[in-house]
Amino acid sequence: MIKNQIRVLSVDEHPLMREGIATVINAKPDMQVVAHASSAHEAIRSFREHRPDVTLMDLRLPDMSGIDAMIAIRKEFPKACIVVFTTFEGDMEIRRAFAAGARSYMLKSTLPNDLAKTIRQVHAGGKSVPPEVAARIAEHLGDDSLSEREEEVLKLAMAGNRNRDIADCLSISEETVKGHMKHILEKLGAIDRTQAVTIAVRRGIIHL
Repeated sequence: MIKNQIRVLSVDEHPLMREGIATVINAKPDMQVVAHASSAHEAIRSFREHRPDVTLMDLRLPDMSGIDAMIAIRKEFPKACIVVFTTFEGDMEIRRAFAAGARSYMLKSTLPNDLAKTIRQVHAGGKSVPPEVAARIAEHLGDDSLSEREEEVLKLAMAGNRNRDIADCLSISEETVKGHMKHILEKLGAIDRTQAVTIAVRRGIIHL
């Protein structure tokens, strides 16, 4: 390994994606992938062992979310420099990632040179918000977010539960469920619960 290279940890469930990332990064003279991880727990162990300069973190991992993995790593290593690298472009996922301490949020459609440029930028202490990611955030800027209880109601509705079933699950009245659903539709701009679920999944508010 060349002295002063940026040391990168790549976290992704898919071997082919990890191999592709390594090919892009290792082709650059100033950076190298020093470790791979295919799960959140493996990512935490690898971070402890290798102390990478930059970590590329996918959001969908088999054991827990990449955001939870990032929170765990940064709790132990507050200065950890983590870039989310994912296919998911919902504005709520983007907001959660930055709230958890991500230095950048990149989509896997990113050009190889842009990925390398971002790695250099965050390693130098900066943050990077690609235009397409900024546009996703701006699209819903100022929108009322769902409360924790409203998210619970919508998740149960997504599972096919009727209002009465949701009320029983949450130990609330059926009228309260109807009130929550009314607010959910208003906040998401949906005409019915099916459309509300579709919008919420697309935005990363709830997950299938």
